Amino acid sequence: MMIDQAIIDRTGRILIARKTVLDQFLIESLRKMGVPGVYIREGEEDPDEEIEVAPETLETIEKLKVADRARVTLSDSVKQRVSQGIQFLYNDTSSSDFANTANNITYSLMQAISENDAVAMNIDALKVSDEYTFKHSVDVATMAMIIARKSGLPNKDIYQIGVAGLLHDVGKSHIPNEILNKAGKLTEEEFAVMKNHTIYGYNILKEKSEISNEIIAGVLQHHEKINGRGYPLKLASKQITPYARVLSVADIYDALVTERPYKKGFSAHDALEMIMAMTDELDVDFMRSFIDTVILYPVDTSVTLSNGERARVVKNTPHYPMRPKVVGLKSGKVYDLANDISCASIIIE
Repeated sequence: MMIDQAIIDRTGRILIARKTVLDQFLIESLRKMGVPGVYIREGEEDPDEEIEVAPETLETIEKLKVADRARVTLSDSVKQRVSQGIQFLYNDTSSSDFANTANNITYSLMQAISENDAVAMNIDALKVSDEYTFKHSVDVATMAMIIARKSGLPNKDIYQIGVAGLLHDVGKSHIPNEILNKAGKLTEEEFAVMKNHTIYGYNILKEKSEISNEIIAGVLQHHEKINGRGYPLKLASKQITPYARVLSVADIYDALVTERPYKKGFSAHDALEMIMAMTDELDVDFMRSFIDTVILYPVDTSVTLSNGERARVVKNTPHYPMRPKVVGLKSGKVYDLANDISCASIIIE
């Protein structure tokens, strides 16, 4: 396999260059560094190889390159532990060890975020299961914790939001499988049944004294909308608990980008645009925090600009994940998409 990203340490040094062919030694080295997975090249064609990149352009790229912010990653052992734990939670909601298991999983996620001071995420690298509900729950918990951290919430709330994220769909354990796993679009009657999962989740958790009222309210309300058109209570604005407002952003984004039997997943770029258009439904402050945690185009990614030029990402811009600084591979021109007014009409395609 040929790696399609550069492996960079926290000081910005390139440890493994992009397009390096991986051998067993490098794979073992990556594992020892705690890297759970990497992007590899697929197919034989690479548009960059058709472009003769001048030495001075390569020099410009290296000079301007700024390493991305630390992203949360999970080691294989943590992934396995989290995967087993989340399956246990959703398969045995009456277990006396339910709350303890949820706390142990959340602790593992919190530790992964704290260990590398993670302020960003790559949900593709978090995959712990092929089963949608389990994967989705871990994705939402992790994203929600990152959003809460970015928003400046105290560690106690970040932790509890993680628990709420893990359990936000636990009520789906009471939804009939023929509805839960239906390959096509739900009928109105089926969707009405599906919406009951928030109430089922509330009923499951309210019997567990170890789980706080804030977590239970977050699970009950995670489908409420700021405009009052959500469910099950049609709450609006600040009537909705902060935990639920954080969960809603993470829940919708992950649902958009995840492929399901009845729909293809949206690209991260398109999903982010859709999230940004939901100002009447989502908490704007938490939405901003979410936008600030997303890295759409990691440094060293090759992109195509709307002017037709291939370019290499050298720096991501805070608050503007869709407009990084890039260098044209053929022209050597620097495009500061977020700050240079002359680039206002240029987008990444």
